[in-house]
Amino acid sequence: MTSTHTDCHFCLQSLRGRKYALREENAYCVPCYDSLYANPCEECKQPIECSSKDLAYKGRHWHEGCFRCAKCSRSLVEKPFAAKDEVLLCTECYSDEYSSKCFHCQKTIMPGSRKMEFKGSSWHESCFVCQYCRQPLGTKPLITRDNENYCVPCFENLFAHHCYACKKVITSGGVTYHDQPWHKECFVCAVCKTQLSRQRFISKDEYPYCVDCFSKCHAKKCAACEKPITALGGAKYISFEERQWHGECFNCAKCSMSLVGQEFLTRQDDILCHKCGSA
Repeated sequence: MTSTHTDCHFCLQSLRGRKYALREENAYCVPCYDSLYANPCEECKQPIECSSKDLAYKGRHWHEGCFRCAKCSRSLVEKPFAAKDEVLLCTECYSDEYSSKCFHCQKTIMPGSRKMEFKGSSWHESCFVCQYCRQPLGTKPLITRDNENYCVPCFENLFAHHCYACKKVITSGGVTYHDQPWHKECFVCAVCKTQLSRQRFISKDEYPYCVDCFSKCHAKKCAACEKPITALGGAKYISFEERQWHGECFNCAKCSMSLVGQEFLTRQDDILCHKCGSA
């Protein structure tokens, strides 16, 4: 058996004075090597002979002269390129065909550059900034208003409502009272501090009160039953000489007949119907 690199490993022809190629420590004459191992070119479909430069990308091979942009035919050798549906394109052609446009400046976002995605749109990283302070938003929390993005501190300073009670920003929900915004948890009875956002309340001197506290602190007392007169639910009350009565309590002290809308007489602290007062 002849020694290594003396004869072609496949056809056994002598390699003396001839070019040969090595594969796995075996020597082959050029014709045998090309027929056995040369990769077909993706572009021209011809074998890439061992005397030619073989350019490979993701398991596919090209002649150096065939490694070109599929659209403009410029060489991609030692240049950046992109692939779309197994077609190679230079970065310029890829951008024209497939790259996103920046929502802010409407210019192409070039392949390889950082792209920010938000609500289905794309931005250059340098364009994705707070509309007011112009600081990059990156992955920070943000708020959108009228298609413009704001960092949270700028949005709060420019647009957010501040609670009338605690003066802090109301980020969601809230209650409006006397044309002023309140946190739900801050909208409480002025006396007992019970939250009022989901119950009936009465206002006095710009402050809200629950019904019980208002009745205890501010409501007038009925001259008959001495219970508070709150007028909630549309209840009627009678006022006479600095005294007040519930409508249902405004009755004759003797016969208990209702005096609402009737003539009546007074005797000391009593009110009497005309008949009882004349007796």
